[in-house]
Amino acid sequence: MSQEEKKQTAPETEAAAEKPEAPAQEAPEKEAPQAEEKHEGEGKHDCKHHHHETAALQAKLEAEEKKNADLKNQLLRTAAEYDNYRKRSQREADQKFNDGVSHAVTQILGILDTLDMAANAACADENYKKGVTMTLDKAAKALETLHITEIEALNQPFDPNFMNAVQQVPAAEGQESGSVVQVFQKGYKIGDKIIRHAMVVVAE
Repeated sequence: MSQEEKKQTAPETEAAAEKPEAPAQEAPEKEAPQAEEKHEGEGKHDCKHHHHETAALQAKLEAEEKKNADLKNQLLRTAAEYDNYRKRSQREADQKFNDGVSHAVTQILGILDTLDMAANAACADENYKKGVTMTLDKAAKALETLHITEIEALNQPFDPNFMNAVQQVPAAEGQESGSVVQVFQKGYKIGDKIIRHAMVVVAE
């Protein structure tokens, strides 16, 4: 190579050396926002998916709670119905028992009335009177065992629910008008059921 050619080549080499290199990192910098957008999109998708799962679980929980509430209400209704049935059955059984006892006692009240009159009648035979009184005491205990009680009438205000007035007499001194002054025949009841009304005399 001649001296002249060397001189022409040298400036070209220097110019090439002085020319700045092209930036090599521009492509990765442009790709970074795309990666961030991709991650953001995936995050939004995961959040949306999680929200759907939460909503589904909440709906399932509410459905189970409603089902449990319905079962509880049904159980309470069943328990109440059974309790009402038990009480009704007990009342019916008590009523049948009282009806049976009332019918049986009605058949012997006449005998008790006769014994009562014998006990209150004048009698010279004390042993006879004592025997009648003992019989009446045993009969009273038997009636008590059957939950039968005598209707209290003497000196009580007249009550047509428990008594039948067979006579009215002028009120004596110290007697209140409308009160029972004499019992002709005793009355009996079992619970609220009247077996026999008391037959009484009432002061006017």
